[in-house]
Amino acid sequence: MASNNFPSQSHLLVIIIFIIVTLLTPITTNTSPQPWNILSNDNFAGKLTSASSSVEAASIDFGHVTKIYPSAVLNPSSVQDIIDLIKLSFDSQSSFPIAARGHGHSFRGQAAAKDGVVVNMRSMVNEDRGIKVSRTGLYADVDTAWLWIEVLNKTLELGLTPVSWTDYLYLTVGGTLSNGGISGQTSRYGPQISNVLELDIITGKGEIATCSNDMNSDLFYAALGGLGQFGIITRARIKLELAPKRAKWLRFLYTDFSEFTRDQERLISEADGLHFLEGSVMLDHGPPDNWRSTYYPPSDHLRIVSMIKRHRVIYCLEVVKYYDEFSQHSVNEEMEELSESLNFVRGFVYEKDVTYIDFLNRVRTGELNLKSKGQWDVPHPWLNLFVPKSQISRFDYGVFKGIILRNNITTGPLLVYPMKRIMWNDQMSTAIPEEDVFYAVGFLRSAEFDNWEAYDKENMEVLMFCEDAKMDVIQYLPYHASQEGWVRHFGPRWNTFVERKYKYDPKMILSPGQNIFR
Repeated sequence: MASNNFPSQSHLLVIIIFIIVTLLTPITTNTSPQPWNILSNDNFAGKLTSASSSVEAASIDFGHVTKIYPSAVLNPSSVQDIIDLIKLSFDSQSSFPIAARGHGHSFRGQAAAKDGVVVNMRSMVNEDRGIKVSRTGLYADVDTAWLWIEVLNKTLELGLTPVSWTDYLYLTVGGTLSNGGISGQTSRYGPQISNVLELDIITGKGEIATCSNDMNSDLFYAALGGLGQFGIITRARIKLELAPKRAKWLRFLYTDFSEFTRDQERLISEADGLHFLEGSVMLDHGPPDNWRSTYYPPSDHLRIVSMIKRHRVIYCLEVVKYYDEFSQHSVNEEMEELSESLNFVRGFVYEKDVTYIDFLNRVRTGELNLKSKGQWDVPHPWLNLFVPKSQISRFDYGVFKGIILRNNITTGPLLVYPMKRIMWNDQMSTAIPEEDVFYAVGFLRSAEFDNWEAYDKENMEVLMFCEDAKMDVIQYLPYHASQEGWVRHFGPRWNTFVERKYKYDPKMILSPGQNIFR
Protein backbone atom coordinates (compact mmCIF):
# COMPACT_ATOMS: atom_id res chain seq x y z
CA MET A 1 0.00 0.00 0.00
CA ALA A 2 1.51 3.32 -1.02
CA SER A 3 2.65 5.61 1.78
CA ASN A 4 1.60 9.26 1.59
CA ASN A 5 1.58 12.02 4.16
CA PHE A 6 -1.43 13.69 2.57
CA PRO A 7 -4.89 12.10 2.37
CA SER A 8 -6.42 11.59 -1.06
CA GLN A 9 -9.51 13.51 -2.13
CA SER A 10 -11.68 10.44 -1.60
CA HIS A 11 -10.19 9.94 1.86
CA LEU A 12 -10.86 13.59 2.69
CA LEU A 13 -14.48 13.07 1.64
CA VAL A 14 -14.79 10.18 4.08
CA ILE A 15 -13.32 12.33 6.87
CA ILE A 16 -15.71 15.18 6.08
CA ILE A 17 -18.70 12.82 6.12
CA PHE A 18 -17.57 11.46 9.48
CA ILE A 19 -17.27 14.98 10.93
CA ILE A 20 -20.70 16.01 9.63
CA VAL A 21 -22.37 12.89 11.05
CA THR A 22 -20.62 13.45 14.38
CA LEU A 23 -21.65 17.11 14.59
CA LEU A 24 -25.25 16.33 13.70
CA THR A 25 -25.53 13.60 16.32
CA PRO A 26 -26.86 15.20 19.54
CA ILE A 27 -24.99 14.62 22.78
CA THR A 28 -27.56 13.34 25.24
CA THR A 29 -27.85 11.36 28.39
CA ASN A 30 -28.59 7.68 27.93
CA THR A 31 -32.37 7.80 28.32
CA SER A 32 -33.32 5.91 25.17
CA PRO A 33 -34.47 2.29 24.97
CA GLN A 34 -31.75 -0.32 25.39
CA PRO A 35 -31.95 -4.11 24.99
CA TRP A 36 -32.30 -4.65 28.72
CA ASN A 37 -35.19 -2.22 29.14
CA ILE A 38 -37.29 -2.90 26.04
CA LEU A 39 -38.21 -6.46 26.98
CA SER A 40 -41.68 -5.28 27.88
CA ASN A 41 -42.21 -3.61 24.48
CA ASP A 42 -45.46 -5.02 23.06
CA ASN A 43 -43.93 -5.31 19.57
CA PHE A 44 -41.52 -7.95 20.86
CA ALA A 45 -43.73 -9.79 23.32
CA GLY A 46 -42.64 -13.41 23.53
CA LYS A 47 -39.87 -12.79 20.97
CA LEU A 48 -37.19 -10.77 22.74
CA THR A 49 -35.55 -12.65 25.58
CA SER A 50 -32.72 -12.18 28.02
CA ALA A 51 -32.93 -15.74 29.33
CA SER A 52 -29.49 -16.96 30.28
CA SER A 53 -29.76 -20.04 28.04
CA SER A 54 -30.54 -17.92 24.96
CA VAL A 55 -27.86 -15.35 25.73
CA GLU A 56 -25.30 -18.08 26.39
CA ALA A 57 -26.09 -19.84 23.10
CA ALA A 58 -25.74 -16.56 21.20
CA SER A 59 -22.39 -15.78 22.82
CA ILE A 60 -20.53 -18.65 21.13
CA ASP A 61 -20.10 -19.81 17.56
CA PHE A 62 -18.52 -22.63 15.57
CA GLY A 63 -15.06 -21.23 16.25
CA HIS A 64 -15.32 -21.70 20.04
CA VAL A 65 -12.46 -19.24 20.55
CA THR A 66 -14.55 -16.24 21.65
CA LYS A 67 -17.47 -15.69 23.99
CA ILE A 68 -19.27 -12.37 23.46
CA TYR A 69 -22.50 -11.84 25.36
CA PRO A 70 -25.46 -9.90 23.99
CA SER A 71 -27.98 -8.36 26.35
CA ALA A 72 -30.87 -10.05 24.60
CA VAL A 73 -31.84 -12.34 21.71
CA LEU A 74 -34.67 -11.63 19.28
CA ASN A 75 -36.53 -14.64 17.89
CA PRO A 76 -38.44 -12.96 15.06
CA SER A 77 -41.48 -14.51 13.46
CA SER A 78 -41.46 -12.08 10.53
CA VAL A 79 -39.31 -9.55 8.70
CA GLN A 80 -41.34 -6.81 10.36
CA ASP A 81 -39.97 -7.83 13.76
CA ILE A 82 -36.43 -7.14 12.51
CA ILE A 83 -37.47 -3.83 10.97
CA ASP A 84 -39.06 -2.76 14.26
CA LEU A 85 -35.94 -3.67 16.23
CA ILE A 86 -33.56 -1.79 13.93
CA LYS A 87 -35.85 1.24 13.81
CA LEU A 88 -36.03 1.28 17.58
CA SER A 89 -32.25 1.39 17.78
CA PHE A 90 -31.84 3.88 14.94
CA ASP A 91 -34.48 6.29 16.27
CA SER A 92 -33.01 6.17 19.76
CA GLN A 93 -30.77 8.92 21.01
CA SER A 94 -28.29 6.23 22.03
CA SER A 95 -28.53 3.28 19.68
CA PHE A 96 -27.66 -0.32 20.56
CA PRO A 97 -25.80 -2.86 18.37
CA ILE A 98 -27.62 -5.57 16.42
CA ALA A 99 -26.25 -8.67 14.69
CA ALA A 100 -27.99 -11.28 12.55
CA ARG A 101 -27.08 -14.87 13.40
CA GLY A 102 -27.87 -17.78 11.11
CA HIS A 103 -26.45 -21.20 11.92
CA GLY A 104 -23.64 -19.75 14.03
CA HIS A 105 -20.87 -21.01 11.76
CA SER A 106 -18.64 -17.96 12.14
CA PHE A 107 -15.43 -18.61 14.04
CA ARG A 108 -14.33 -15.31 15.59
CA GLY A 109 -17.49 -13.74 17.00
CA GLN A 110 -18.47 -12.13 13.68
CA ALA A 111 -22.20 -12.65 14.43
CA ALA A 112 -21.94 -11.31 17.98
CA ALA A 113 -23.42 -8.10 19.42
CA LYS A 114 -21.76 -7.22 22.71
CA ASP A 115 -24.36 -5.70 25.07
CA GLY A 116 -26.79 -5.52 22.15
CA VAL A 117 -29.29 -7.82 20.45
CA VAL A 118 -28.55 -10.93 18.41
CA VAL A 119 -31.29 -11.72 15.89
CA ASN A 120 -31.84 -15.48 15.66
CA MET A 121 -32.69 -15.68 11.97
CA ARG A 122 -33.49 -19.40 12.10
CA SER A 123 -36.58 -18.67 14.20
CA MET A 124 -38.28 -17.37 11.02
CA VAL A 125 -38.02 -20.68 9.16
CA ASN A 126 -41.43 -22.05 8.25
CA GLU A 127 -41.59 -25.27 6.27
CA ASP A 128 -44.81 -24.15 4.57
CA ARG A 129 -43.19 -21.06 3.10
CA GLY A 130 -39.80 -19.53 2.52
CA ILE A 131 -38.70 -21.11 -0.77
CA LYS A 132 -40.58 -20.39 -4.00
CA VAL A 133 -39.17 -21.98 -7.15
CA SER A 134 -39.81 -20.66 -10.66
CA ARG A 135 -39.33 -23.36 -13.28
CA THR A 136 -39.83 -20.92 -16.13
CA GLY A 137 -37.57 -18.21 -14.72
CA LEU A 138 -34.98 -20.71 -13.41
CA TYR A 139 -34.67 -19.07 -10.02
CA ALA A 140 -35.70 -19.60 -6.40
CA ASP A 141 -36.87 -16.87 -4.03
CA VAL A 142 -35.44 -17.93 -0.70
CA ASP A 143 -35.87 -16.60 2.83
CA THR A 144 -32.25 -16.23 3.85
CA ALA A 145 -32.73 -17.96 7.21
CA TRP A 146 -32.93 -21.26 5.31
CA LEU A 147 -29.95 -23.59 5.10
CA TRP A 148 -28.46 -24.39 1.70
CA ILE A 149 -29.22 -28.10 2.23
CA GLU A 150 -32.89 -27.15 2.63
CA VAL A 151 -32.76 -25.09 -0.56
CA LEU A 152 -31.17 -28.01 -2.39
CA ASN A 153 -33.80 -30.48 -1.23
CA LYS A 154 -36.62 -28.14 -2.22
CA THR A 155 -35.29 -27.33 -5.70
CA LEU A 156 -34.46 -30.96 -6.46
CA GLU A 157 -38.15 -31.79 -6.02
CA LEU A 158 -38.64 -29.87 -9.28
CA GLY A 159 -35.51 -31.17 -10.98
CA LEU A 160 -33.59 -27.91 -10.47
CA THR A 161 -30.56 -26.83 -8.47
CA PRO A 162 -28.44 -23.80 -7.60
CA VAL A 163 -25.04 -23.97 -9.31
CA SER A 164 -22.56 -22.53 -6.80
CA TRP A 165 -22.03 -24.08 -3.39
CA THR A 166 -19.95 -24.14 -0.26
CA ASP A 167 -18.36 -27.44 0.79
CA TYR A 168 -20.60 -27.57 3.87
CA LEU A 169 -24.33 -27.15 3.20
CA TYR A 170 -25.61 -26.55 6.73
CA LEU A 171 -25.08 -22.79 6.46
CA THR A 172 -27.75 -20.14 6.01
CA VAL A 173 -28.22 -18.43 2.67
CA GLY A 174 -27.86 -15.01 4.30
CA GLY A 175 -24.64 -16.02 6.02
CA THR A 176 -22.78 -17.14 2.91
CA LEU A 177 -24.05 -14.24 0.78
CA SER A 178 -22.67 -11.83 3.38
CA ASN A 179 -19.20 -13.33 2.84
CA GLY A 180 -18.91 -14.78 -0.65
CA GLY A 181 -19.66 -18.49 -0.69
CA ILE A 182 -16.87 -20.50 -2.34
CA SER A 183 -15.91 -24.10 -3.09
CA GLY A 184 -14.73 -26.20 -6.02
CA GLN A 185 -17.58 -24.92 -8.23
CA THR A 186 -16.32 -21.31 -8.01
CA SER A 187 -13.86 -21.63 -10.89
CA ARG A 188 -16.73 -22.52 -13.25
CA TYR A 189 -19.75 -20.68 -11.85
CA GLY A 190 -18.25 -17.99 -9.64
CA PRO A 191 -18.93 -17.61 -5.92
CA GLN A 192 -22.47 -17.75 -4.59
CA ILE A 193 -22.64 -13.95 -4.54
CA SER A 194 -22.19 -13.99 -8.34
CA ASN A 195 -25.29 -16.15 -8.71
CA VAL A 196 -27.85 -13.87 -7.06
CA LEU A 197 -30.44 -11.97 -9.09
CA GLU A 198 -32.23 -9.96 -6.39
CA LEU A 199 -32.20 -9.23 -2.65
CA ASP A 200 -34.47 -7.82 0.03
CA ILE A 201 -32.39 -5.94 2.60
CA ILE A 202 -33.20 -4.11 5.83
CA THR A 203 -30.68 -1.29 6.20
CA GLY A 204 -29.26 0.10 9.44
CA LYS A 205 -31.96 2.77 9.27
CA GLY A 206 -34.71 0.16 9.49
CA GLU A 207 -35.71 0.65 5.86
CA ILE A 208 -36.39 -2.38 3.67
CA ALA A 209 -35.46 -2.29 0.00
CA THR A 210 -35.65 -4.69 -2.91
CA CYS A 211 -32.48 -4.41 -4.95
CA SER A 212 -30.77 -5.94 -7.95
CA ASN A 213 -28.37 -5.01 -10.71
CA ASP A 214 -31.05 -2.69 -12.11
CA MET A 215 -32.73 -1.44 -8.92
CA ASN A 216 -30.96 0.04 -5.88
CA SER A 217 -27.82 -1.48 -7.37
CA ASP A 218 -25.38 0.22 -4.98
CA LEU A 219 -27.05 -1.45 -1.97
CA PHE A 220 -27.28 -4.75 -3.89
CA TYR A 221 -23.55 -4.90 -4.53
CA ALA A 222 -22.66 -3.48 -1.12
CA ALA A 223 -24.52 -6.25 0.70
CA LEU A 224 -23.04 -9.10 -1.37
CA GLY A 225 -19.89 -9.97 0.52
CA GLY A 226 -20.54 -6.96 2.77
CA LEU A 227 -20.01 -8.80 6.08
CA GLY A 228 -23.42 -7.66 7.30
CA GLN A 229 -22.32 -4.02 7.48
CA PHE A 230 -25.00 -2.45 5.29
CA GLY A 231 -28.13 -4.39 6.09
CA ILE A 232 -29.69 -7.70 7.02
CA ILE A 233 -30.52 -9.75 3.91
CA THR A 234 -33.95 -11.33 4.31
CA ARG A 235 -34.66 -12.70 0.81
CA ALA A 236 -32.47 -13.74 -2.10
CA ARG A 237 -33.36 -14.72 -5.64
CA ILE A 238 -30.93 -17.51 -6.57
CA LYS A 239 -30.10 -18.69 -10.09
CA LEU A 240 -31.03 -22.29 -10.90
CA GLU A 241 -30.36 -24.78 -13.66
CA LEU A 242 -31.49 -28.30 -14.47
CA ALA A 243 -30.16 -30.70 -11.87
CA PRO A 244 -27.84 -33.53 -12.92
CA LYS A 245 -28.39 -37.00 -11.53
CA ARG A 246 -24.90 -38.23 -10.64
CA ALA A 247 -21.28 -37.18 -10.13
CA LYS A 248 -18.14 -38.88 -11.45
CA TRP A 249 -15.61 -38.06 -8.74
CA LEU A 250 -11.86 -38.57 -9.17
CA ARG A 251 -8.82 -37.90 -6.96
CA PHE A 252 -5.21 -37.76 -8.15
CA LEU A 253 -2.08 -37.64 -6.00
CA TYR A 254 0.94 -35.46 -6.80
CA THR A 255 4.40 -35.05 -5.32
CA ASP A 256 5.40 -32.04 -7.45
CA PHE A 257 3.69 -28.78 -6.52
CA SER A 258 4.45 -27.16 -9.89
CA GLU A 259 2.76 -30.00 -11.77
CA PHE A 260 -0.13 -29.91 -9.30
CA THR A 261 -0.82 -26.19 -9.79
CA ARG A 262 -0.13 -26.27 -13.53
CA ASP A 263 -2.76 -28.98 -14.01
CA GLN A 264 -5.28 -27.10 -11.87
CA GLU A 265 -4.78 -23.85 -13.77
CA ARG A 266 -5.12 -25.56 -17.13
CA LEU A 267 -8.32 -27.34 -16.10
CA ILE A 268 -10.09 -24.19 -14.86
CA SER A 269 -9.19 -22.42 -18.12
CA GLU A 270 -11.08 -24.93 -20.25
CA ALA A 271 -14.55 -23.86 -21.30
CA ASP A 272 -17.41 -26.20 -20.40
CA GLY A 273 -15.03 -28.49 -18.56
CA LEU A 274 -15.27 -29.80 -15.03
CA HIS A 275 -18.08 -28.91 -12.65
CA PHE A 276 -15.87 -29.04 -9.55
CA LEU A 277 -12.16 -28.73 -8.83
CA GLU A 278 -10.37 -28.54 -5.50
CA GLY A 279 -6.89 -29.30 -4.29
CA SER A 280 -5.60 -30.26 -0.86
CA VAL A 281 -2.35 -30.86 1.00
CA MET A 282 -1.37 -34.07 2.80
CA LEU A 283 1.38 -33.81 5.43
CA ASP A 284 3.78 -36.16 7.15
CA HIS A 285 2.24 -35.63 10.58
CA GLY A 286 -1.11 -35.41 12.28
CA PRO A 287 -3.83 -38.02 12.63
CA PRO A 288 -4.15 -40.38 9.65
CA ASP A 289 -7.88 -39.62 9.59
CA ASN A 290 -6.98 -36.32 7.94
CA TRP A 291 -6.81 -38.22 4.66
CA ARG A 292 -7.70 -41.87 5.27
CA SER A 293 -11.33 -42.17 4.35
CA THR A 294 -13.61 -43.95 1.94
CA TYR A 295 -11.91 -41.90 -0.81
CA TYR A 296 -8.91 -44.24 -0.61
CA PRO A 297 -9.26 -48.03 -0.44
CA PRO A 298 -7.72 -49.61 2.68
CA SER A 299 -5.47 -51.69 0.45
CA ASP A 300 -3.70 -48.50 -0.68
CA HIS A 301 -3.22 -46.88 2.73
CA LEU A 302 0.30 -48.24 3.20
CA ARG A 303 1.33 -47.09 -0.29
CA ILE A 304 0.04 -43.59 0.40
CA VAL A 305 1.72 -43.47 3.81
CA SER A 306 5.00 -44.50 2.22
CA MET A 307 4.74 -41.73 -0.38
CA ILE A 308 3.96 -39.13 2.27
CA LYS A 309 6.88 -40.30 4.43
CA ARG A 310 9.20 -40.11 1.46
CA HIS A 311 8.17 -36.61 0.29
CA ARG A 312 6.93 -35.07 3.58
CA VAL A 313 4.25 -33.11 1.65
CA ILE A 314 2.06 -34.40 -1.19
CA TYR A 315 -0.97 -32.97 -2.92
CA CYS A 316 -4.40 -34.21 -3.98
CA LEU A 317 -6.35 -32.93 -6.97
CA GLU A 318 -10.08 -33.59 -6.72
CA VAL A 319 -12.31 -33.20 -9.80
CA VAL A 320 -15.95 -33.92 -10.56
CA LYS A 321 -18.02 -34.15 -13.69
CA TYR A 322 -21.82 -34.23 -13.32
CA TYR A 323 -23.91 -36.34 -15.64
CA ASP A 324 -27.40 -37.73 -16.26
CA GLU A 325 -28.99 -40.37 -18.44
CA PHE A 326 -28.21 -38.34 -21.57
CA SER A 327 -24.49 -37.98 -20.86
CA GLN A 328 -23.73 -41.18 -18.96
CA HIS A 329 -22.22 -42.86 -22.03
CA SER A 330 -19.70 -40.08 -22.67
CA VAL A 331 -18.66 -39.17 -19.13
CA ASN A 332 -16.35 -42.19 -18.68
CA GLU A 333 -14.53 -41.42 -21.91
CA GLU A 334 -14.19 -37.75 -20.99
CA MET A 335 -12.75 -38.52 -17.57
CA GLU A 336 -10.37 -41.10 -19.02
CA GLU A 337 -9.05 -38.50 -21.48
CA LEU A 338 -8.70 -36.03 -18.64
CA SER A 339 -6.74 -38.53 -16.56
CA GLU A 340 -4.32 -39.18 -19.40
CA SER A 341 -3.62 -35.45 -19.74
CA LEU A 342 -2.65 -34.96 -16.08
CA ASN A 343 0.81 -35.20 -14.51
CA PHE A 344 -0.11 -37.02 -11.29
CA VAL A 345 1.84 -39.96 -9.88
CA ARG A 346 0.73 -42.90 -12.00
CA GLY A 347 -1.03 -45.59 -10.01
CA PHE A 348 -2.52 -43.09 -7.57
CA VAL A 349 -5.93 -42.24 -9.00
CA TYR A 350 -9.17 -42.98 -7.13
CA GLU A 351 -12.69 -42.92 -8.53
CA LYS A 352 -16.17 -42.80 -7.05
CA ASP A 353 -19.56 -42.57 -8.71
CA VAL A 354 -22.22 -41.05 -6.44
CA THR A 355 -25.56 -39.31 -6.64
CA TYR A 356 -25.52 -35.56 -7.13
CA ILE A 357 -26.91 -34.83 -3.66
CA ASP A 358 -24.50 -37.27 -1.99
CA PHE A 359 -21.58 -35.44 -3.57
CA LEU A 360 -22.79 -31.98 -2.58
CA ASN A 361 -23.58 -33.16 0.98
CA ARG A 362 -20.32 -35.11 1.34
CA VAL A 363 -19.10 -33.20 4.43
CA ARG A 364 -22.17 -34.22 6.43
CA THR A 365 -20.88 -37.77 6.98
CA GLY A 366 -17.68 -36.41 8.50
CA GLU A 367 -19.64 -33.98 10.67
CA LEU A 368 -21.85 -36.72 12.11
CA ASN A 369 -18.81 -38.89 12.75
CA LEU A 370 -17.06 -36.10 14.65
CA LYS A 371 -20.22 -35.32 16.62
CA SER A 372 -20.50 -38.95 17.68
CA LYS A 373 -16.97 -38.70 19.10
CA GLY A 374 -17.55 -35.32 20.76
CA GLN A 375 -15.07 -33.69 18.37
CA TRP A 376 -17.35 -31.23 16.56
CA ASP A 377 -18.03 -28.59 19.21
CA VAL A 378 -14.36 -27.81 19.72
CA PRO A 379 -12.22 -24.77 18.90
CA HIS A 380 -11.76 -24.11 15.17
CA PRO A 381 -8.96 -21.56 14.76
CA TRP A 382 -9.38 -21.44 10.98
CA LEU A 383 -7.48 -19.29 8.53
CA ASN A 384 -8.68 -18.74 4.96
CA LEU A 385 -6.65 -16.82 2.43
CA PHE A 386 -6.70 -15.67 -1.19
CA VAL A 387 -3.16 -15.99 -2.58
CA PRO A 388 -2.22 -14.49 -5.98
CA LYS A 389 -1.15 -17.06 -8.56
CA SER A 390 2.30 -15.46 -8.86
CA GLN A 391 2.93 -16.13 -5.15
CA ILE A 392 1.54 -19.62 -4.68
CA SER A 393 4.86 -21.45 -5.18
CA ARG A 394 6.55 -19.22 -2.58
CA PHE A 395 3.60 -19.88 -0.29
CA ASP A 396 4.01 -23.63 -0.72
CA TYR A 397 7.73 -23.47 0.06
CA GLY A 398 7.46 -21.06 2.98
CA VAL A 399 4.21 -22.23 4.58
CA PHE A 400 3.30 -25.84 3.68
CA LYS A 401 6.92 -27.03 3.52
CA GLY A 402 8.16 -24.50 6.06
CA ILE A 403 6.00 -23.19 8.89
CA ILE A 404 3.44 -26.02 8.93
CA LEU A 405 5.95 -28.87 8.80
CA ARG A 406 8.27 -27.19 11.30
CA ASN A 407 5.58 -26.51 13.90
CA ASN A 408 4.07 -29.98 13.46
CA ILE A 409 0.71 -29.16 15.04
CA THR A 410 -1.74 -28.71 12.17
CA THR A 411 -4.71 -31.07 12.01
CA GLY A 412 -7.71 -30.88 9.71
CA PRO A 413 -8.01 -30.30 5.97
CA LEU A 414 -5.62 -27.96 4.15
CA LEU A 415 -7.21 -26.77 0.90
CA VAL A 416 -5.49 -25.05 -2.03
CA TYR A 417 -7.26 -24.50 -5.35
CA PRO A 418 -7.47 -21.77 -8.01
CA MET A 419 -10.28 -19.52 -9.11
CA LYS A 420 -10.71 -16.90 -11.81
CA ARG A 421 -11.09 -13.22 -11.03
CA ILE A 422 -13.41 -12.75 -14.01
CA MET A 423 -16.06 -14.78 -12.15
CA TRP A 424 -16.27 -12.07 -9.45
CA ASN A 425 -17.81 -8.60 -9.70
CA ASP A 426 -15.69 -5.67 -8.53
CA GLN A 427 -18.79 -3.76 -7.44
CA MET A 428 -19.34 -6.30 -4.67
CA SER A 429 -17.76 -5.79 -1.27
CA THR A 430 -15.62 -8.94 -1.04
CA ALA A 431 -11.90 -8.12 -1.30
CA ILE A 432 -9.96 -10.29 -3.76
CA PRO A 433 -6.46 -10.14 -5.30
CA GLU A 434 -5.84 -8.19 -8.49
CA GLU A 435 -4.36 -11.06 -10.50
CA ASP A 436 -6.51 -12.91 -13.07
CA VAL A 437 -6.05 -16.19 -11.19
CA PHE A 438 -5.70 -16.56 -7.43
CA TYR A 439 -5.80 -19.47 -5.00
CA ALA A 440 -8.13 -20.15 -2.11
CA VAL A 441 -6.08 -21.60 0.74
CA GLY A 442 -7.93 -22.95 3.77
CA PHE A 443 -6.46 -24.13 7.08
CA LEU A 444 -9.58 -25.84 8.47
CA ARG A 445 -8.21 -26.83 11.84
CA SER A 446 -9.74 -28.51 14.85
CA ALA A 447 -8.09 -27.96 18.23
CA GLU A 448 -8.59 -28.64 21.91
CA PHE A 449 -9.81 -26.03 24.37
CA ASP A 450 -6.42 -26.02 26.07
CA ASN A 451 -4.27 -25.63 22.93
CA TRP A 452 -6.12 -23.58 20.32
CA GLU A 453 -3.89 -20.59 21.02
CA ALA A 454 -0.97 -22.50 19.47
CA TYR A 455 -2.90 -22.75 16.22
CA ASP A 456 -3.80 -19.08 16.42
CA LYS A 457 -0.12 -18.26 16.90
CA GLU A 458 0.69 -20.32 13.81
CA ASN A 459 -1.96 -18.39 11.88
CA MET A 460 -0.23 -15.17 12.84
CA GLU A 461 3.10 -16.65 11.77
CA VAL A 462 1.65 -17.49 8.36
CA LEU A 463 0.20 -13.99 7.98
CA MET A 464 3.48 -12.39 9.03
CA PHE A 465 5.40 -14.51 6.52
CA CYS A 466 3.06 -13.38 3.74
CA GLU A 467 3.32 -9.74 4.81
CA ASP A 468 7.12 -9.79 5.04
CA ALA A 469 7.29 -11.42 1.60
CA LYS A 470 4.88 -8.78 0.19
CA MET A 471 2.61 -11.45 -1.28
CA ASP A 472 -0.55 -9.27 -1.30
CA VAL A 473 -2.48 -12.08 0.37
CA ILE A 474 -6.07 -11.27 1.42
CA GLN A 475 -8.07 -13.01 4.13
CA TYR A 476 -11.38 -14.64 3.21
CA LEU A 477 -13.87 -14.83 6.10
CA PRO A 478 -11.59 -12.13 7.49
CA TYR A 479 -10.72 -11.13 11.01
CA HIS A 480 -8.64 -8.06 11.86
CA ALA A 481 -7.99 -6.80 15.36
CA SER A 482 -7.75 -3.13 14.33
CA GLN A 483 -9.24 -0.76 11.78
CA GLU A 484 -5.76 -0.37 10.33
CA GLY A 485 -5.94 -4.06 9.43
CA TRP A 486 -9.28 -3.52 7.73
CA VAL A 487 -7.92 -0.58 5.74
CA ARG A 488 -5.13 -2.82 4.43
CA HIS A 489 -7.64 -5.62 3.81
CA PHE A 490 -9.87 -3.58 1.52
CA GLY A 491 -7.06 -1.52 0.01
CA PRO A 492 -8.45 0.82 -2.68
CA ARG A 493 -11.98 -0.38 -1.86
CA TRP A 494 -11.82 0.95 1.69
CA ASN A 495 -13.16 4.43 0.95
CA THR A 496 -16.14 3.00 -0.94
CA PHE A 497 -16.79 0.60 1.93
CA VAL A 498 -16.81 3.46 4.47
CA GLU A 499 -19.00 5.70 2.30
CA ARG A 500 -21.53 2.89 1.95
CA LYS A 501 -21.48 2.33 5.71
CA TYR A 502 -22.40 5.95 6.39
CA LYS A 503 -25.06 5.76 3.67
CA TYR A 504 -26.83 2.60 4.84
CA ASP A 505 -25.89 2.28 8.53
CA PRO A 506 -24.83 5.76 9.70
CA LYS A 507 -25.15 4.94 13.41
CA MET A 508 -22.93 1.85 13.08
CA ILE A 509 -25.66 -0.42 14.48
CA LEU A 510 -25.19 -3.56 12.43
CA SER A 511 -22.71 -6.44 12.77
CA PRO A 512 -20.33 -4.97 15.36
CA GLY A 513 -18.72 -8.39 15.84
CA GLN A 514 -16.78 -7.91 12.60
CA ASN A 515 -14.79 -5.25 14.48
CA ILE A 516 -14.59 -2.96 11.45
CA PHE A 517 -16.12 0.20 12.90
CA ARG A 518 -15.88 1.35 16.48
